[in-house]
Amino acid sequence: MPVLESSAAVLILWAVIGYGLGSVPFGMLVTRVFGLGNLREIGSGNIGTTNVLRTGSKAAAALTLLLDGGKGAAAVLLARSLAGEDAAQAAGLMAFLGHCFPVWLGFKGGKGVATFLGLMLALAWPVGIACCLTWLAAAAVTRISSMGALVSAASGAVWAILLGYQVVALLALLLAAVVFIRHSANIARLRAGTEPRIGQK
Repeated sequence: MPVLESSAAVLILWAVIGYGLGSVPFGMLVTRVFGLGNLREIGSGNIGTTNVLRTGSKAAAALTLLLDGGKGAAAVLLARSLAGEDAAQAAGLMAFLGHCFPVWLGFKGGKGVATFLGLMLALAWPVGIACCLTWLAAAAVTRISSMGALVSAASGAVWAILLGYQVVALLALLLAAVVFIRHSANIARLRAGTEPRIGQK
């Protein structure tokens, strides 16, 4: 983790800003703008990209992916430019938690994968790219979206250490733990062999 150089007040400020950015439910907003209905009443009811894809609109899903990843990256980059690396990590962590547990939606948000990838790209772009490629590879091999997400999240801390970004390894580990918690139902289905594959209805 980074050396703590900012004051507690500054870190708290950026934590609040990060949470605010992360808690914007882009999946719900995008589906409404596209006229696709209430995302809470579609598929799993989740606000993330995978559930937006269940509306049948690949454009809406792609836009949700970019926006959910972008809000994590934005939190990190803003905090880094105006405060420092410790504030960037605080803002990134809280943006991620804001997406997963948004106050506006009764703390029932997304599973955090897109936001995880976005803030990893902003914190240490080689680690972020490695995590993205890991997601693509795992999803392509297994044809299971959740497997790609879980393998990618689990690889974050490992890639951080291997690529020389030990400063973000602890944060990557914390984020991975939350991703696994948010995917508990998926993990249960994976163990039972009932998790749907990509493209399967």
